[in-house]
Amino acid sequence: MFRPCIDLHEGKVKQIVGGTLGDSGLRTNFVSEKPAAWFAELYKRDGLFGGHVIMLGVGNESEARSAHAAFPGGLQIGGGINSANARGWLDVGASHVIVTSWVFREGRVDWERLGELVKVIGKDKLVLDLSCRKRGDDYFVVTDRWQKFTELVVNEQTLKRFSEFCAEFLVHAVDVEGLCKGIDGELVDRLGRWTPIPTTYAGGANSISDLETVTKLGRGKIDLTIGSALDIFGGSGVKYADAVAFNRRQTAPR
Repeated sequence: MFRPCIDLHEGKVKQIVGGTLGDSGLRTNFVSEKPAAWFAELYKRDGLFGGHVIMLGVGNESEARSAHAAFPGGLQIGGGINSANARGWLDVGASHVIVTSWVFREGRVDWERLGELVKVIGKDKLVLDLSCRKRGDDYFVVTDRWQKFTELVVNEQTLKRFSEFCAEFLVHAVDVEGLCKGIDGELVDRLGRWTPIPTTYAGGANSISDLETVTKLGRGKIDLTIGSALDIFGGSGVKYADAVAFNRRQTAPR
């Protein structure tokens, strides 16, 4: 299934090459003249639940709030989420909060923080972002705008353990994020074999056939976010209308 996104940077809806987020050479694929609420209303109209709003740095809260007001209960929120502000985002309309960096400290999982977050909002409202980069034969979770490697390997044991604390996983393949050069099929295949809960993959999608590929490789358990390739984000690889139609075919009675 296709899941939409709204990436916010400096108060604007943008599409950014993910691996450059913390660099002086930040690469931006697209900057929208339309506000976040416009995209949220579009997703609401087309019944696209479960998309994510990601705040990339400061200055994005107002736009994020407007998106959730436009599609209450329809979008998740990520970026700077912690136990102190998570409940507030749910109260303004987010369906779930997405957390990465806050549950890691010095490259390791902070289980106390994770437990604290679950106590505050419940596991059913929590999405863990296990976005990763490949090093050697393994994929390692990266934090702090995807610039810092942690010691956590994305494998079957990791996904099983973390599934006890959350409702879903969000996994950006950082090395291909925003490049529109194709998905990381190896990562999708591993996630499809290993994940015990719903998982959304993001990174590299450049054609509508990627939806078919992710559905097949992910064994029907992996959803796909398409960003820079979408025509609504200035892309030429995927028509938004085709992605919506794909979802409707998947949910149509057979």
